[in-house]
Amino acid sequence: MLYRVQGIVIRSMDYGEGNKIVNVLTSTHGKVGIIIRGAKKLRSRYGSLAQLFTLGEFGFFKKGTGLGTLNHGEILDSHHVLRENLFMAAYASYAVELVDRAFQDDEAGSYLYEQLQACLTGLEEGKDPQIVTHVFEMKVLEAAGYAPETTGCVNCGEAEGTFALSYRLGGLLCHRCFSKDPSRLPTGEGFNKLLRLFRQLDMRRLGNIQVKEGTKKELKEGIRLLMDTHLGLKLKSRTFLDQLEKHPFV
Repeated sequence: MLYRVQGIVIRSMDYGEGNKIVNVLTSTHGKVGIIIRGAKKLRSRYGSLAQLFTLGEFGFFKKGTGLGTLNHGEILDSHHVLRENLFMAAYASYAVELVDRAFQDDEAGSYLYEQLQACLTGLEEGKDPQIVTHVFEMKVLEAAGYAPETTGCVNCGEAEGTFALSYRLGGLLCHRCFSKDPSRLPTGEGFNKLLRLFRQLDMRRLGNIQVKEGTKKELKEGIRLLMDTHLGLKLKSRTFLDQLEKHPFV
């Protein structure tokens, strides 16, 4: 059967001597795997379509549940700027690997596709990469069914008072319920407000959000605990990103 989809390349790997297999997050068919024959050759017609982060149209044949074979393709947005800057490439690589690993082929819908495209665009536009990434992580948690409770206490529903993050219970915990989770993470009001904002925010409407360094550290720790507790993924791109943040000039 012949398919025609619009999608973003979230993984690209060598296949044989001159071919590539790409995983593409599409707007209509979840994740699909496509063989691009001859993609590694210098004069390949579709070699650039196999590059990570590329947004394109993919026409491919597919039989049953196997890989598709590219028949025709067109680049809509190469996102080449992301590949040319080490820091942007590191953040973008984390975003696409997160999507690739967190969802089965049929679990990734149009909402996730739109949020990833907005994430890559935000990085490309020079918005704070850490904040862009944290908002996207919240969208991933939401799409995976693990969005944290932020409007009130995850245990009793209380909306007023002092809160901490219960990553184990999956949301903000009011001071009356602190005993329900001894491992809760103490958080400041800045963290709590931003977590609520990130939970509600559509990445397509993401502006420039200014965040203090101390709050950034809280956000990284808190959202990471949520991700590790509920998704439990070990990503090579995150390890590299951590090393890059610690040693930015190495």
